[in-house]
Amino acid sequence: MRLSIVLFDGFTALDIVGGYEVLANLPGMATEFMAARTGPVFADTRRLALHAYRTLEETTSTDILYIPGGPGVEKALHDPVMLETIRRLHAASTWTFGVCNGVELLGAAGVIGGLHVTTNWFARERVAAYGAKVSTARYQRDGKLITGAGVSASIDAGLFLAGLIAGEDMAKTIQLGIEYYPDPPFGNGTPDTAPAAAQALIRAFEEDGPKRIEARKPAF
Repeated sequence: MRLSIVLFDGFTALDIVGGYEVLANLPGMATEFMAARTGPVFADTRRLALHAYRTLEETTSTDILYIPGGPGVEKALHDPVMLETIRRLHAASTWTFGVCNGVELLGAAGVIGGLHVTTNWFARERVAAYGAKVSTARYQRDGKLITGAGVSASIDAGLFLAGLIAGEDMAKTIQLGIEYYPDPPFGNGTPDTAPAAAQALIRAFEEDGPKRIEARKPAF
């Protein structure tokens, strides 16, 4: 089975790394990173990069199409090659996996209309505009489409998909392997119950994301 993870300038690292750490550990899984061009692709912090060793156009098929989110989604929404690649690979994938506001890319590619999805809390209205039925769930399944809420939810969605592919025992074993037993110091609330001031700060931070990416572009 092949896992193909899409990279674009300004992705959020944990959107990828969380789900990757789960799904890449499934027995027999071959993992590849693909992007507009081969080579390093920088995350939103500009201090970390992942290496794409296949281009979008070179990727002809996959079993699991994995779409992350991040501030770079805004620019990627206007990339016709990116959207055509998503449409093409989704049509033949066994599973399509979208995380955070990366679900917007699935919407722009026209593959979520009428389907039940989840996404990062600040992107719900934008995703709904593509005709999707947006929930507040941590992860969501509709047919072969698996979506995760914001960032760290890539782990939860990944474990859910791992269970569908390889069974509950294997998913539990991977969960133990990555020692994923969340116990955050400030409780297990939801984005909707977070303090209003924190919500406002995060919204402002996300809206400013594309400018931050441009300002922090590596000089090499």
